[in-house]
Amino acid sequence: MTLSDAQGVMEKKRMKDRTKAKVKAALLDSFFVFYSILVVDRVIWDRFILQLRETHFSWAETGLFALISLFVGVVWSLTGTSLSDRLFGLAKPTKTAKLTFEIFGWFLFNITFIAGWIITKISIVDLFSDEGVAAAQRIFAALFSPRMAIFDEALFAIIETIYIALVATLISIPITLVVSFLSARNLMNDNKFTLLIYAFFRLISNFVRSIEPLIWAIIFSVWIGIGPYAGMLALLIHTIASNAKLYSEAIESIEEGPIEAISATGANKLQVIWYAVIPQIILPFLSFTIYRWDINVRMATIIGLVGGGGIGTMLIQYQGLAQWHEVGLIVIMIALVVWIMDYISTKIRQAIY
Repeated sequence: MTLSDAQGVMEKKRMKDRTKAKVKAALLDSFFVFYSILVVDRVIWDRFILQLRETHFSWAETGLFALISLFVGVVWSLTGTSLSDRLFGLAKPTKTAKLTFEIFGWFLFNITFIAGWIITKISIVDLFSDEGVAAAQRIFAALFSPRMAIFDEALFAIIETIYIALVATLISIPITLVVSFLSARNLMNDNKFTLLIYAFFRLISNFVRSIEPLIWAIIFSVWIGIGPYAGMLALLIHTIASNAKLYSEAIESIEEGPIEAISATGANKLQVIWYAVIPQIILPFLSFTIYRWDINVRMATIIGLVGGGGIGTMLIQYQGLAQWHEVGLIVIMIALVVWIMDYISTKIRQAIY
């Protein structure tokens, strides 16, 4: 291949990449316009100005908004002054492009903040009303005067919570290791089959991670019954998915030099992983695992609210009976245990590094 041919190939590749970027920018601009129309129409106009309790919905109107947004987004992107053109590095270096980016960027931020304020119904008046402040004083007075009669029961429940988190973290380690290696693109880009495996595990882990442990605890409580086993499984499956992402990203960020050096000796895939990859990821893996154990201790108190066992189940029982003195004891014990576990995990991470 001559130099001119190589330059032609490179130029075609640049044009192809630029075309893809322009298409993405046009679609993103269309989304920004569609989002702006919906927020202004459905939230600011309906909820704030018209004071409607519920926003109206019409498929025909929504479809019309989508078509208008697509047209405006495409035309706007073609001008080279759109918000997405700036984000993708396609904007023209002019004052108009810069001004358009700043104006529409601030517009998006402001309507998003205003919509959030309206939807969450923020009210300083309600927060500091005489009735509200009096109720808060009663609850906090009860919380900070704990009743020690249930201390033994609460102590067993908090120990159960710690073991739920510990077992979930320990069991997740070997499974997560396997999944993380299969989810690392730099180790799975040998051929189309391995890339398919990579995409499959990434898809599954993203799906599992998108469902909070609280929801998994509800699922397993219905599946196997209420108790610590359901809570442990909920934490286990979410820990595997979450740590697999962290582990795989750590693998993808390793230096390629050792891999190339080991591969040059004729080593097979497993040998490359053992001698070139694992030495670079041991410390990050340990740090991520310890940090996840810290998270699981806190999450174990929450999943108990939906039948996952441990101190959370006890907390929801006394809270439902409005026995705030007992709730105060449980909250203090949870805070103390979380603080101790956080201190221990911090010391372990410091010792590792």
